[in-house]
Amino acid sequence: MPMNQLQQILNKVDATRSIRQSDESSFTAMLEAARQELIQLASEFPADAKVAYECASVHDSLGLETEAVPYYEKAIALDTLDVEDLRGAYLGLGSTYRCIGQVEKSISLLTKGIALYPDDHSLRVFLALAKYNAKDYEGSVQLLLDSLIETSSSEHIQLYRRALRYYRDHLDQTF
Repeated sequence: MPMNQLQQILNKVDATRSIRQSDESSFTAMLEAARQELIQLASEFPADAKVAYECASVHDSLGLETEAVPYYEKAIALDTLDVEDLRGAYLGLGSTYRCIGQVEKSISLLTKGIALYPDDHSLRVFLALAKYNAKDYEGSVQLLLDSLIETSSSEHIQLYRRALRYYRDHLDQTF
């Protein structure tokens, strides 16, 4: 298992995130170097889901969504990721499918992710985006309202919780 090598690469990636605000070009160059190392590691350890997942994530961070897909798919298919990485892989791949125009795949995968992680509202929000792209505007707004009501600590949102739940189910009605 390439854990030592992988951890060294991930440490570099974490270090690059701290410079993103001040030096975008250095950030990109450092991520690109990490991407090359992860591609090499993924070819050396094709049965390592963690390596595939991290490789996908770095591709995504660089805006290389299409290239990220096979790594995400492999990471999920190997079925050995820990709980948090598997959640991240569902979110990453679901979002990536949406970004590259594979909206139905996005909806299917994010729905499966929500079944596995029902309390994860980030999966629900990304599903709402995919539903919007599929022109399911009502389903999209409903998901967003549900997440807003469940996660908001705003006293004003909570004050109108009952009304928002009602309107959630009657979006096209006027009164």
